Amino acid sequence: MTRTSPPTGPVAGRRRPRAFRTTNRREVGSWRLVASAAATALLAAVCPATAVAAPDTVPVPRLAWAACADGFECATARVPLDHHDPHGAGIDLAVIRHPAQDRAHRIGSLFYNPGGPAAAGTTALPMMLGQFPEEVRRRFDIVSFDPRGTGGSAPVQCFDDPADEQALLAGTAAGYPEGADQQHAWADAYQRLARQCAARNPDLLAHISTANVARDMDLLRRAVGDRQLSYLGTSYGSYLGATYANLFPGRVRAMVLDSAPDPVAWSTGRGDQAATTGALLRNGSDVATARVLDAFLDQCGQAGPQTCAFSAGTAAATRARYGELLQRLRTRPVAFNGGTFTADSAVEATIIALYATNPVAKLPIGWTGLGATLQGLWTATDASATQTAPLPPVLRQSPDQALAVVCSDSANPHAAADWPALAEHARTRSGETGPYFAWADERCADWPARDRDRYDGPWDRRTSAPILVVANTGDPAMPYEGSRAMARSLARARLLTVDGYGHTVLANPSDCAAEHETRYLTDGVLPAPGTVCAPTKPPFSG
Repeated sequence: MTRTSPPTGPVAGRRRPRAFRTTNRREVGSWRLVASAAATALLAAVCPATAVAAPDTVPVPRLAWAACADGFECATARVPLDHHDPHGAGIDLAVIRHPAQDRAHRIGSLFYNPGGPAAAGTTALPMMLGQFPEEVRRRFDIVSFDPRGTGGSAPVQCFDDPADEQALLAGTAAGYPEGADQQHAWADAYQRLARQCAARNPDLLAHISTANVARDMDLLRRAVGDRQLSYLGTSYGSYLGATYANLFPGRVRAMVLDSAPDPVAWSTGRGDQAATTGALLRNGSDVATARVLDAFLDQCGQAGPQTCAFSAGTAAATRARYGELLQRLRTRPVAFNGGTFTADSAVEATIIALYATNPVAKLPIGWTGLGATLQGLWTATDASATQTAPLPPVLRQSPDQALAVVCSDSANPHAAADWPALAEHARTRSGETGPYFAWADERCADWPARDRDRYDGPWDRRTSAPILVVANTGDPAMPYEGSRAMARSLARARLLTVDGYGHTVLANPSDCAAEHETRYLTDGVLPAPGTVCAPTKPPFSG
């Protein structure tokens, strides 16, 4: 395929923001690993969703399972590119499963989606399997797959050579842009990226919505021989579950939605929100992150430097130290821990590290690790007072696949919107973390593809079984209010609350919640209304 060169020049129709200049740098290292492992960075015009499902006349994929990793089996499933044309062009999905350990008492398959969007299930399931309750692992084949457009399932790839994409994004800020020059460079680069993605993936991008992933999942349910679906989805995966439940309400056996968005806020917003506010800001992700960051700094300060290295002795002093650290990095970026940090990339790294209060899935992350990293940056800014040599750029993770999903799935303001004003609004209500989410939304402003089969509701179709929504009160990515809204929106749902911090209960375990989830998944027994659990291991508990 001929490589298309991205267009040059300013973004048409955009207002050039007030001039404010800082240095563009790159950040990667362990934080990128956290982003891809714990939750890939979070992130279209409204059109009516059609009711097309995966009809029983669609050929059921044949799964030829083969050993692919320690204790896992893999297969490939052929599904239609367009579910309106089930016998037309097809795509292959990468599928993985861990067989039930107690074959004599096996219930069926439990489908798992790790979120993202665009997190590959074939990578996430082996990493997160140990987080599933033991009884669930004993009684279910746990199945996951790479959603269409992701990982090994017809992946969206916008460049023949990844170096070309790195060159395109080289002039953008690592976390979010500050000042007119950076903001213009950001908008221009993501407009070019959108055009390049459309040129290289013209057919796939029009069929990449969550609704089509739900239709694929129903075909996989049939392929494994289950009459109804048992499912656990975390983060964006909970939105996939809610979409499935409303497209196929009679096919729900049991469904756990862990850390959900408000489905209306995520898809279309209310009133004229879609024209004025992006999906992440509508969902309140910036407000949730600001609350959890304050809690981290307060608890870090109270824990003292022997427990949290960044502690300044008190909560107030530690909050002040964080603000001073960002001011230092605005003036003088530093190289640290394999990456290059500016104020905006330090904010991004902080946001991602808040996802897990303690190490999870053998990854060296958690709030104690965040404290150590912030202290390392604090020390590095002291040591770099005389540094004058330029810092080298660092490669960034490609955003192509995540943008292909979220920009097709959620309504967002167009390019002519006043994105700098939206970012300032977010900063006013959420402090330093606010602009990050506003500019993450901006990346969809010029996205060219819209899936005619996306699902925008209604969200209250009566399902054959009730749904269990689970959430931490201190979730920094999907605010607790979103899970409450999800539970209210669904026709039959119960909310199980965990009074703790971190993104998803699966990654921030609660033995209490795990017991309720196990009883629900195995026997259909819901927790009592208003049940509140505690986390197994609070932050800074050793």
